[in-house]
Amino acid sequence: MALTGRAALLAALGSLPVGILAPSWTGMLAVNVPLSLAILCDYALAAPVRTLQFTRSGDTSVRLGDTAAVQLTVTNPCRRRVRAHLRDAWPPSSWTSEAEQAASRHEFTLPPGERRRLTTLLHPSRRGDRRADRISIRSFGPLGLAARQGYHRVPWTVRVLPPFTSRKHLPSRLARLRELDGRTSVLTRGEGTEFDSLRAYVPGDDTRSIDWRATARQSAVAVRTWRPERDRHILVVLDTGRTSAGRVGDVPRLDAAMDATLLLTALATRAGDRVNLLAYDRRVRAQVQGRTARGDVLSTLVSTLATLEPELVETDARGLSTAALANAPQRSLIVLLTSLDIAPIEEGLLPVLPQLTQRHTVLVAAVADPQVETMARARGTVDAAYEAAAGTQTQVQRRRTADQLRRHGVTVVDAGPEELAPALADAYLALKAAGRL
Repeated sequence: MALTGRAALLAALGSLPVGILAPSWTGMLAVNVPLSLAILCDYALAAPVRTLQFTRSGDTSVRLGDTAAVQLTVTNPCRRRVRAHLRDAWPPSSWTSEAEQAASRHEFTLPPGERRRLTTLLHPSRRGDRRADRISIRSFGPLGLAARQGYHRVPWTVRVLPPFTSRKHLPSRLARLRELDGRTSVLTRGEGTEFDSLRAYVPGDDTRSIDWRATARQSAVAVRTWRPERDRHILVVLDTGRTSAGRVGDVPRLDAAMDATLLLTALATRAGDRVNLLAYDRRVRAQVQGRTARGDVLSTLVSTLATLEPELVETDARGLSTAALANAPQRSLIVLLTSLDIAPIEEGLLPVLPQLTQRHTVLVAAVADPQVETMARARGTVDAAYEAAAGTQTQVQRRRTADQLRRHGVTVVDAGPEELAPALADAYLALKAAGRL
């Protein structure tokens, strides 16, 4: 039996003369017999908690930063009216503040044989699956002096998806892609390697593009137009080792890499290319493969990346290379999202890089820390001078590492968390325009 604050106050007021002899609430109630009987009757008239029935409905997924609504339907099968307080418990990361967490508490009255729908709003602060915990319910008697309390478990899972904030860059990149494909009035000449169509010759066209057979069949000179090849294979490799756990500002490196992966996937599938995903550190953590350009690869990637977390282990570069070669069919573009730290690159990636570049085009993308540039510009004090020296040294090391990769024929993209996704998309379009895919 749960004693309410109202009953405790009445017990204290009715037992002041014997408060010294009976300091506890139990002793006070023992002295105040009428109040004790009222509390017992109130408890007996409170609707039972165990007989209540619960079902869930609502959202099963939500993007990070958005709000999910989960409905809890309460049915009262007994003959007593239910006056209750209910707490729908979820993990703390289901909200971004304690004020939002108050949405999990509900107060309601439910007549016999009726049902009531309660809505809990979730505003998750992290990616991944959020599973509902137990439901705590307290049923009060008519006088509000005593209550029955119990628990129910009604399973429900809400998957928190990556936010895909770089989606805003997609329209401009698609416009550039249409120019490359010749689907707009702007004709991009001399780019691409796949035959598109014939058109009339105009001064300035490359004479090597003249189709002499087509010219012989008509009165005007005809030239071939080209477009970037379609149905190319792209393998995106996410390094989920310890370096991906580092935070740049408020964003983990892995989350920034995921955002860049989603923008590249959306762009590449529109271009007719096939995109596979491999997440690896010392073993395969996630994998998406066998998806054609017509498949809903983007939604599959979003759902797969939602539960992916970095592992605090050193990435096995040799194992990563072997896994990439096993998952990259024919001649592919391998996009490796990792760090440009000197030790992992020189000791791990560079020794196995020739195995990748021999058969595939390789692009390495890394998240740069804007704070390093801020440190390099620091001036005015002794501490600022040390910060500037440390920042400059870090920048020099990253440029040296990037140059080493470029000497092996690797395209390198090094940008901050917000600039990484559009920079990677631009690098993909540049490779496509140059016919390197």
